[in-house]
Amino acid sequence: MWKPGTFLYPIPAVMVTCGDMEKSNIITVAWCGIACSNPAQIYISVRPERYSYNIIKENKEFVINLTTKELAYQTDWCGVKSGRDVDKFKEMKLTKEKANFVKCPMIKESPVSVECKVTEIKDLGTHHMFLADVLAINADEKYIDEKGAFDISKCDLITYANGGYYTLDKKMGKFGFSVQKKKKCQ
Repeated sequence: MWKPGTFLYPIPAVMVTCGDMEKSNIITVAWCGIACSNPAQIYISVRPERYSYNIIKENKEFVINLTTKELAYQTDWCGVKSGRDVDKFKEMKLTKEKANFVKCPMIKESPVSVECKVTEIKDLGTHHMFLADVLAINADEKYIDEKGAFDISKCDLITYANGGYYTLDKKMGKFGFSVQKKKKCQ
C-alpha cells in the first residue's frame, strides 16, 4: 500500500492554449477531464504559479488541444518551458488557428480542439480547478470516418501516466459489448 496520491492513470496529455491570437501561450496539462455531459463541461487543474494561470483566470476561457504521438515532443516541451520566457508557438513551429467562440487560438496540428468558457474556479490546494462549459469541438476532417464520426484510431492520441507519455494501443470493445446479443449462426 502507498500513501494517498495521484494514481488514476492513464489520463490525457493535452496542450491548453490561452490568451488571444496576438499574445498567446500553451500550457501542457494532464490534470483534466470531463465534469458533466449535459451541459457539456470539462475541467483543467493548474498551479497558480504557472504563467498561464492568470491568463486563464483573467480571460475566463481556454482551448484544450488533444495531443498525438507526432506532437509528443512539443507537448512535453510546452510543459517544461515557461511562456514568460519563450513564444511556444514559434519555438515549436505550431500553427495558431482562429477559434469560433473564444479569443484563444487553437493548435492547427491538433486532431481535436475544444473551446471552453470558464464558469467556476475552485481552489483545491496545489492546483486550482477551472470548470468550463464546452462551447465547440473542432476536429480535423482527416480524422472523421465515412459515417461522419470521429475515428480516434486514426490520430495516435497520447496519454500521461506516472511521469511518462504513452500511446493508446487498440480498441478492444465498445460501450455495451459485454451485454450485446450475439448473432445466431444459420
